[in-house]
Amino acid sequence: MTADAFTLTIHMVSSLDGFIAKKDNSVSWFETSDYYEKGVSEPNAEEFLKTIDCYVMGSRTYEHALELSKSYGWVYGDVPTIVISHRELPIERPNIETYSGDLNKLINEQLKPRYKNVWLVGGALLARDFIRLKLADEIRLSILPVMLGDGMLFFDQIGHEFPLHLKEVTAYKSGMVELWYEILKE
Repeated sequence: MTADAFTLTIHMVSSLDGFIAKKDNSVSWFETSDYYEKGVSEPNAEEFLKTIDCYVMGSRTYEHALELSKSYGWVYGDVPTIVISHRELPIERPNIETYSGDLNKLINEQLKPRYKNVWLVGGALLARDFIRLKLADEIRLSILPVMLGDGMLFFDQIGHEFPLHLKEVTAYKSGMVELWYEILKE
């Protein structure tokens, strides 16, 4: 992949047992007290986030992000954000738009002409659709040092085998491990 090529990255935070959300949608499990001495310090998030041109998310992820924004602020800033939904949703920021339709058209007609680095940030069903349709290029999975035992699984019923290429593994001082895979397109 060339440096200026379009890339759609699926990013997800997961427990070690594969859950991305508790049944009550609480995010308290994101706060861990683990310390891994051999880990690296977390990168400057503000600088890294500047490299993302556009976010894509499902309607439930959007509604959850809106709810969390009341306490933590809108974490996606002024970056263009596309919410995939067939429902009418409250749009509270000028950089947010909704999309209802064919995902191939979204990628080829709206995202590729305008952006280079697009991140799909939730939810699990939408990520599954992007993987099945071979529209995603990478998966960046951040695994937190916790097992939830119950909730919403990230990879549930993908339905096919998808070969991956490990691009990088990073272990952080917080105990979080990030796995960065390229999705091989056959």
